[in-house]
Amino acid sequence: MRKLAALAIVTLGCWFGSVAAETPNAELSGALTSGGLIIAEITGATRVELNGQALKLTPDNRVVFGFGRDQHGPQTLSLFTDEGREFKRVIDIAPREYKIDRVDGVPQQTVTPDPQQQERARREAALVWKARNDAVSERLDFLEPAIMPAKGRISGVYGSQRIFNGTPRNPHFGLDVAAPTGSPVIAPWAGKVIVAENDLFYSGGTLIIDHGYGVTSTYIHLHKLHVKVGEEVEQGQRIADIGATGRVTGPHLDWRVNWRHQRLDPALVIEHFSATATNPVPAELR
Repeated sequence: MRKLAALAIVTLGCWFGSVAAETPNAELSGALTSGGLIIAEITGATRVELNGQALKLTPDNRVVFGFGRDQHGPQTLSLFTDEGREFKRVIDIAPREYKIDRVDGVPQQTVTPDPQQQERARREAALVWKARNDAVSERLDFLEPAIMPAKGRISGVYGSQRIFNGTPRNPHFGLDVAAPTGSPVIAPWAGKVIVAENDLFYSGGTLIIDHGYGVTSTYIHLHKLHVKVGEEVEQGQRIADIGATGRVTGPHLDWRVNWRHQRLDPALVIEHFSATATNPVPAELR
């Protein structure tokens, strides 16, 4: 991951189909790798698409996007001028290797919930999916330097996966911070609460906050929530307490970051978009 830090800021030049004086430009900040959040400053264009998907420009001509755990390889960023001319650039997103643990001899009832529990989990997943679909606000909170939401030992990392009894389980999409129950969780950016649930099947106490332009953050396994849906929160505000609710074995915060429905790596957010931009998590928080 340290080698990827060198990719933090890239200026995209050499757009196809035009001389330099007429060419729109995009300056990218972020890790050009799976799980990376990217913010681009756009010049000379009034419309932007990523792989054919429209990206909304902020008032100061920036766009935000990201790539999921298994997204890698060439991605096409298109810039359009007022005259409708299109300039394309292929961005190469580097793949990553993730920690894979194989565990055999686990009782099946521990691995697979019963049908009633699975139905409950599906209903709750639909609730979260809808909330993220609706998170299309024009908030600009995500443009501020991020801060870590909790202090403690880093006990789990993005992308890791367990294989129980030969069957792969869903990968882990968050950054886990282990700390005693009741330890504070603070908002890494300002935002607006869009989900506040005390008892979801898998995630227990769960908060989701909208930070604008499709960027949301999620906090799960919470012991207590201090905010409610619709509430505006400030960066650094205490929003919850760490707990061990849902399907977990001990108290910790599972912190996640999304762009739309792409699950991103919070450690890369801290590495590239925090005030200290340390790699990957501030040492005092390990």
